[in-house]
Amino acid sequence: MNDKALKTLEYNKIIDKLVELAGSRLGKNLCTALVPSNDINEIRTKQKETTDALSRILRSGSLGFYGLHDIRPSLKRLEIGSTLGAGELLHISSVLDATLRIKAYGTRENAEEKPHDSLDEMFSSLAPLTPLNNEIKRCIISEEEIADDASPALKSIRRSMKLTNDKIHEQLNSIVSSSNSKTMLQENIITMRNGRYCIPVKQEYRSQFPGMIHDQSSSGSTIFVEPMAVVKLNNDLKELGIKEQEEIEKILADLSNLAGLQTELLTENINLLAQLDFIFARASLSKQMKGTEPIFNDKGILNIKKGRHPLIDSKIVVPIDITLGNEFNLLIITGPNTGGKTVSLKTVGLFTLLGQAGLHIPAFDGSELAVFDEVYADIGDEQSIEQSLSTFSSHMKNIVSILDKANYKSLVLFDELGAGTDPTEGAALAISVLSHLHGKQVRTMATTHYSELKIFALSTEGVSNASCEFDVETLRPTYRLLIGIPGKSNAFAISSKLGLPDYIIKDAETRIGKQDKSFEDVISDLEKSRIVIENDQQEISKSKKEIEELRRRLEDKNIKIDKAKDKILKDAQEQARTILQEAKDYADKTIKNFNKWSEEGGYHKEMENERGALREKLSQAESKLSIKNKNKPGKANKPNDFKIGDAVNVISLGLKGTVSTLPNAKGDLFVQMGILRSQVNISDLEIIDEPVITGPNLNKTGSGKIKMSKSATISPEINLIGKTVDEALSMLDKYLDDAYLSHLPQVTIIHGRGTGALKNGVHAYLKKTKYVKTYRIGSFGEGGQGVTVVEFNS
Repeated sequence: MNDKALKTLEYNKIIDKLVELAGSRLGKNLCTALVPSNDINEIRTKQKETTDALSRILRSGSLGFYGLHDIRPSLKRLEIGSTLGAGELLHISSVLDATLRIKAYGTRENAEEKPHDSLDEMFSSLAPLTPLNNEIKRCIISEEEIADDASPALKSIRRSMKLTNDKIHEQLNSIVSSSNSKTMLQENIITMRNGRYCIPVKQEYRSQFPGMIHDQSSSGSTIFVEPMAVVKLNNDLKELGIKEQEEIEKILADLSNLAGLQTELLTENINLLAQLDFIFARASLSKQMKGTEPIFNDKGILNIKKGRHPLIDSKIVVPIDITLGNEFNLLIITGPNTGGKTVSLKTVGLFTLLGQAGLHIPAFDGSELAVFDEVYADIGDEQSIEQSLSTFSSHMKNIVSILDKANYKSLVLFDELGAGTDPTEGAALAISVLSHLHGKQVRTMATTHYSELKIFALSTEGVSNASCEFDVETLRPTYRLLIGIPGKSNAFAISSKLGLPDYIIKDAETRIGKQDKSFEDVISDLEKSRIVIENDQQEISKSKKEIEELRRRLEDKNIKIDKAKDKILKDAQEQARTILQEAKDYADKTIKNFNKWSEEGGYHKEMENERGALREKLSQAESKLSIKNKNKPGKANKPNDFKIGDAVNVISLGLKGTVSTLPNAKGDLFVQMGILRSQVNISDLEIIDEPVITGPNLNKTGSGKIKMSKSATISPEINLIGKTVDEALSMLDKYLDDAYLSHLPQVTIIHGRGTGALKNGVHAYLKKTKYVKTYRIGSFGEGGQGVTVVEFNS
């Protein structure tokens, strides 16, 4: 990319932001050197790295690259066998600490939480070299201090130095504290001169104090004397200091040899860490700008969705939608000054440069950019006093250069093309320049105030108008870019709002041609229609959202109602089953007693009492099960509609039965429902249109007359396949009652094999039924595992 375009489109300002986000000098250097590429594969690779790093930041937090020093010069010295200083070795240790920390950040603990990405290989290639790092830390405390335990010899030397020091201080302290020496000393202190311990002696006692003179004060009144008693000890201390330095050099040489064995891995580490710092700086910039990864193509198509210029405050920037290269290759933007035309140009150009450099763009997901070999931009005032060039001349010089170099792989941006000269000639030149580029299939965007260019766009295939919206009422631009709509000159409207007299405006209107006025009127009408349509679309969109919200709330409400209804029905069915089971158990007991008394005879009183108790029990069951449906009254029945033997449905109980008595004056009659005989009002009944076949009655004469009527056509088997357990048990309950009262010796229940749930439910029910004598799985020929054969008590 040419430097002029990078400067004009303010690419370098984005790079400055990127540099600030890098954590190390190495990473900052890579950021500074970043330039756009025109290799689509390289661009996609960089974009993928930036996206993966951003995902890691959002998932695991930011990654710090502190402690990362440039150790490459030290590594070069190691390769030729040099010995490194303590500071250089500590820098290597610091880099290895950073390597360990960054490798741990990149390690995937859970493959689902941290899926594989393009950075995995870089993180896995890092080598922390823990043994080398630990050895450096063990031996070197700081750049000025080597640990005593760095080697046994160093420890021994330093122990001897301490003992010698102690002896010197002991000797000197005795001299200083001696009463004979006090008058000769300037101060009772021990000091050091030229690396040897001395005491300050007054000048006048110079000849009386034996020792070696090493220094004197600036006034000459004090001399610093090394007493003869400590000369040998000071010599010994000096020799030990030399030995200490020799041992330190040996320790540093050994550490350098250890590091020298790992120069390849250390070089790879520093390069990988610098690259990762660079990648994560790009990701941090994306997070800061709220950027997304653009989709790249080599077809010259741009489709920017809600793009925001990254150098404008995010709180005030207005997102724009721009397309180019699909239906049209040339876009001409018109509109008022400071309305956003130049920003639109710069946004497209800067997005292209950022995307091709591997950086995300602040736009919506799915934005598309094309790969261009060059971006040319002629934007801003380029007047040059030194070169005696006017604004028009400097722009034309740039245009000449662009026309010479631009091709179908170029993006060209013109701001106020043809401005700075006679409007007629400027418009003609602008049309010719744009026609030339359009003929070469160059993707071009240009801003203008010339109406001739608007007409050129309307009349030329592959060229489109665009405009920056302006609110005449507030005299402010909205900064919205409208593709396909030419901009209208708002000079008269703005002047009127600002107080220019109407007669001047009207006079000005008479001085423009009819054709120009007609064209402006068409644009004005289009603008009004667009505003009306946009307002309608907003209302429609708002209504759709409200409808969707109401639909969602209604669905949620229905789901809650269905759940509540299911629970209520389930609880009611369970309660009804319990009540009916109690009534049935009592009825079973009563029937057994009736059978017993019928055989033995003479128990009429007991039978009447038992029948009264049964009626009371059944009345209690009826009162518990009765549900009066006041909201949905049944069909108005008449007493003469009912006949004995009619099949009816008892609405409140949800049971079917047979009319056993005619209605009385109140409309009450008795209905036989299986073993349950209950008094019901005709308003709670529905007549079922089905044939009723009655069998012979079991009659017993006498004062305790018993009458039982049951259908003679009870089937010896029932098919429950396809039913739920609850549905099947409800059907089975009524069927077994009917079969037992019809004196069938045994019945067959067909439940199928399936999962076994239905069979288990049937068997559990049979186990609790008192009038069932035995039950068994069907034998071969009867249905096998798919049926259960039931035998009743006699």
